[in-house]
Amino acid sequence: MNFVRSLTLRQLQIFVVASRYTSFARAAEELHLTQPAVSMQIRQLEEAVGLQLFERIGRKLSLTEAGEKLTHHASRILGEIKDAEDAMTSLTQADSGSISVGIVSSATYFAPKLLAMYSHLYPKVDVHLSVGNRDALLRLLQDNAIDLAIMGRPPPEMSTTSEALAWHPQVLIAPLDHPLHGASGFDLQELRGDTFLLREPGSGTRMAAEEMFRQHLFTPAKVVTFGSNETIKQAVMAGMGVSLISLHTLLLELRTQEIALLKVNGTPIERTWQIVHLGAKQLSPTCRVFRQYLLEHTAAFLESEYAVFVPSPAKSQVWA
Repeated sequence: MNFVRSLTLRQLQIFVVASRYTSFARAAEELHLTQPAVSMQIRQLEEAVGLQLFERIGRKLSLTEAGEKLTHHASRILGEIKDAEDAMTSLTQADSGSISVGIVSSATYFAPKLLAMYSHLYPKVDVHLSVGNRDALLRLLQDNAIDLAIMGRPPPEMSTTSEALAWHPQVLIAPLDHPLHGASGFDLQELRGDTFLLREPGSGTRMAAEEMFRQHLFTPAKVVTFGSNETIKQAVMAGMGVSLISLHTLLLELRTQEIALLKVNGTPIERTWQIVHLGAKQLSPTCRVFRQYLLEHTAAFLESEYAVFVPSPAKSQVWA
């Protein structure tokens, strides 16, 4: 099958965005195109490949097996082209060009503020942001679709370079009328009758909760899974149960005193935010400046926002 000559970069760009959302309408919105224009480009790509890339089952649009395989190859191709573009740009200046950053959903509560501060200093740099759970970010890194990732635990299964940005505490939250609200120094077993509200498998927060259960030889009476931090917080406030969640998702609720922090022995669980990139990737000067900016400012920014609720440990402990 020789279809390479028939492909265009624009078709691959449109296909990658459409595969991310599995929605031509959302892809058209992001790309500032009409939905018929997206559909036409996908159709031409399918004709060039000779295989169907999307299929509609009922009202849901899904990738076919061919579409899944092409997504990874197309992402790698576009990533390599971006690397080449960045390399050419870096020969002239380090304060322009573009950066692709992936962040886990828990980081959406603070990372955009840091990016805004950075963009104020470097207005010529175009920062592209992708959000997903830990597994999604690992796929983006592996496909060279992003330059840097902000996440919790760095992936031992991949050859990456990572460095700690800041303390990232995981805390147990409950509704304000929970009987143990205000109590201190009690064991996790005291919550054996509670329903635990957890993130989906593949999430770093879910992994932290399951590790906590193993360490305490604890089995929740019931587990309910949710796909977002916002849904978990709303469910906790409604009295559905308790949850282990990143402190850095709770600024508004703690300021307005709508949610309770439970002082369970062994919490907060001490993790760190990490800045991660592929070990073999050559970061452009623009990327290196951006990475250094995050290393210098993230910890102080989070400290100023959250220390009033949960004091951070000494910096030597965090970076150990």
